[in-house]
Amino acid sequence: MLERPLYDITPFTALDYPDHLATIFWFAKCNMRCLYCYNRDIVLGEGKISQAEALSFLKSRKGLLDGVVLSGGEATNYTGLIPLCQAIKALGFKIKLDTNGLNPNMVERLIAEELIDYLALDYKAPKEKFLAITKNRHFDDFSKTLNFLIKQAFPFEVRTTVHGDLIRVEEVNRIIKDLLKRGYRGTYYLQPFLFTDTLMSRVKKEKNSFERSKLCSGLKVVWR
Repeated sequence: MLERPLYDITPFTALDYPDHLATIFWFAKCNMRCLYCYNRDIVLGEGKISQAEALSFLKSRKGLLDGVVLSGGEATNYTGLIPLCQAIKALGFKIKLDTNGLNPNMVERLIAEELIDYLALDYKAPKEKFLAITKNRHFDDFSKTLNFLIKQAFPFEVRTTVHGDLIRVEEVNRIIKDLLKRGYRGTYYLQPFLFTDTLMSRVKKEKNSFERSKLCSGLKVVWR
């Protein structure tokens, strides 16, 4: 178990956990290398904050915040995630997990033990483009997580980051059709690519605009 699993803590957010005032725990390291990722320092960097320090911070926020967002990086890579969530729950906080879905066993256990209350699942790209975008071959693990969440009717959202040169509207439409085929009926969130100096790769600003008018119907799509 990593002694210092967290890269950073965002003390306050009113945007990242729907209907909750929360803090964000940013976990170091990730099992993807998404081309458009703007958290390079978190993905490649070392943890700086211990579990004990994170819990001490939470104790100081009791009565001020009601939620904790586990983000990163990839939180489900942390082998001590179960006891950390147990400790967070014992303090009275709700937990939202942001995940790429590549650790279905961890997600299933967190839900079975009622250690998370909400989940945001990143659908990075259609299967045929998953490796090119994420540099990871394990689309089937993501698929297993998605199917499990739908079957369990667990409260979760699906989201995709859109870069007009990397993910075209045709590919997002394939994602929408796949979600409908699997039985997902929630909101599908699209997030515009954010150009920063800390990108994972040498991705440039978009040359091709994303044609929103060509999105297929069937799911509620929200841009944010």
